Amino acid sequence: MDPMTLIGIAIAFGAMVAMALLEGASITSLLLPAPMILVFGGTIAVAIASGTVRDAVRAVRALPQAFVGKVPAPRAVIDDLVTTAERARREGLLALEQEAESTNDPIMKSGLQSIADGTDPAELRTMLEDSVDTRIAEKRGAAKFFMTMGGFAPTVGIIGTVVSLTHVLENLSEPDKLGHMIAAAFVATLWGLVSANFMWLPIGGKLTRLADMEEQRLSIVVEGLMAVQAGAQPRGLRERLSAMVPAGRAPKEKASPEERGAGVPVAGAVPA
Repeated sequence: MDPMTLIGIAIAFGAMVAMALLEGASITSLLLPAPMILVFGGTIAVAIASGTVRDAVRAVRALPQAFVGKVPAPRAVIDDLVTTAERARREGLLALEQEAESTNDPIMKSGLQSIADGTDPAELRTMLEDSVDTRIAEKRGAAKFFMTMGGFAPTVGIIGTVVSLTHVLENLSEPDKLGHMIAAAFVATLWGLVSANFMWLPIGGKLTRLADMEEQRLSIVVEGLMAVQAGAQPRGLRERLSAMVPAGRAPKEKASPEERGAGVPVAGAVPA
């Protein structure tokens, strides 16, 4: 689990509560049902109206990933592909059919099975890249839904404030109540801004980041599978795939006993 989204949102709300308390305001004065219903209900409604039912369902399903979703590290992916390359060179491409049965990644499974079936390299690359594009498009669609909510929420909050101020103008004959009514009117704007910047935009940003990381991982998978089909040498494959990982995240190759004894530097190792 990657808790940073949950921690960040909690700290943001905590900071807002701390400010209210330091200013001497009452927290209950911010938790007014009417403006909160309008802001949250209206934001969700217009976001659904701007897309399709499938977009909304996909966004709801993707929501937990913003808090617990984690993409496998490049080290694990590269290690798996190098192990697969070693087995392919040792036992032949038909042995990859067993590898396909042991993996849970649909794209990896499909690619290994296609290699074992003797699929043409050009057709295999097209198939894998289309599968990657489809998966990433779904993830970015869910992220876009929350980003859209973040764009609508402040405006919906302003609408709530305008509605409340209209009610205030209807009661100018009761000046002793105006202060409370005006303060309540601006609560809608507050929740529009808070929900957008403390919730929807961070969630959308996190899902976008996860989609970027997944796209990077799947790019490594595609290139690795194509290299396995071409009979790439495992060590060369590791170096090639490691070059696709941003600095600081590339896996380090373990030194053999002979290399450690002779003091031979290993690719990716940091000098003492």
